[in-house]
Amino acid sequence: MTEKTLQDILFKELKKLAPECDPPRVAPNENIRDALDIDSYSFLQLLVAINEQTGIDIPEADYAKVSTIGGMLSYLYARLS
Repeated sequence: MTEKTLQDILFKELKKLAPECDPPRVAPNENIRDALDIDSYSFLQLLVAINEQTGIDIPEADYAKVSTIGGMLSYLYARLS
């Protein structure tokens, strides 16, 4: 799986949670929940959807590492390598 594929998965899932958002316009270091105005439950739904599509489990201890788009993509790609 490539970085581009991971990004496509992430952006597709973000659009499901916040249809009005434009994920490429969210700054890579901006907090996803703040940028898209989603609650913690929606964020957990995002992590579950990512896990279902990539097979990568994100433990609660790592939630801070995946709180931004850049952090999420780096985290996911590192676990695929």
